[in-house]
Amino acid sequence: MNTPNQWTKKELVAYILLFISNSDLQQSVEETNYIRSRVDKKTYTNVYKQFNKDNDYQCIQNIIKVVKTHNYYENDYAELFADIKLMIYADGESNEMEEATLSFIRKILKE
Repeated sequence: MNTPNQWTKKELVAYILLFISNSDLQQSVEETNYIRSRVDKKTYTNVYKQFNKDNDYQCIQNIIKVVKTHNYYENDYAELFADIKLMIYADGESNEMEEATLSFIRKILKE
C-alpha cells in the first residue's frame, strides 16, 4: 500500500472505519460487511493489511497525515462522521469504546 500521504479518499475511509471498529478489540461480521460496502474489495484488502501492521499510535499518525496532506472533506467531515456512525451501529448496538474513539477522531480531525 502507498504511504499515507498518497492514500485515496476511499483508503482513508476504510482505514478510519477499521480503526473505529477495532477500538473495542473486536470487529463484528456486520462491521466488516459495512466497511466492505463502502469500498471495493481490493481497497479493503490493501487497507486491512496495512491496518494490521500498525499499532494505535501509528494509526492515529497515519490518519492525521492523510487529513493534513489532502483536502478530501474540505473541513466538512459530516459525510465521514455519518459513515462512522452507521458502522458503529452496524451490529445493532453502540459500544462505549467505539463512541469514545469517534469523539477522539472528531477532535484530531478538527484541529
